[in-house]
Amino acid sequence: MVDTKMSKSAGEHWTCAALSLLGWGVALTRDGLERTDILAVQTTGDRRMIEVQVKAARGVGEKVSWPLGPNAQLPSISDREWFVLVMLPDDLATSPRAFVVPRDHVAAAAWISHMNWLTDPSAEPGKRNAPVERARVLAPVWSRYENRWDLLDGSAREAPVLLPPEYRGFAQEPRVGLPPEHPWHSGIPEW
Repeated sequence: MVDTKMSKSAGEHWTCAALSLLGWGVALTRDGLERTDILAVQTTGDRRMIEVQVKAARGVGEKVSWPLGPNAQLPSISDREWFVLVMLPDDLATSPRAFVVPRDHVAAAAWISHMNWLTDPSAEPGKRNAPVERARVLAPVWSRYENRWDLLDGSAREAPVLLPPEYRGFAQEPRVGLPPEHPWHSGIPEW
């Protein structure tokens, strides 16, 4: 059985190392700082600051998923909130993979993935009843965010939406939609 606390710790420390190599000064936050595992500041230029929440999952391939519960589905408070979803292989000779995603994109994807699964018209009635708080999102949903560390140089609210194209359609369907209070309720961006 995988120790999730050890995976979380590995993901956070690996993300700190990656950010440091990219010129960010990083600090792990203490437990209890909601929504933020890492605070980072650029060491050059205007010394931009970001807040990063790390989610780590063990394994490789398309079946890897991350649990993205109620806190992950909350809208951003600022334009510097990011997630780094880390895929940790069991083989130390293989490098971890990282998906760098704005918080609002994570919130939308978690809701859309779960509600599309929950309300799938082809599913047998009564068989799917897990609440949205139990949402999990598979690795392929994030594929276009892989190694997009460059996005951290700008506003999370202005980052391009790199979710699967069909997710935009799902977000507009009444059976799926978007999480309450999500900023895209005032206009869904193009992607």
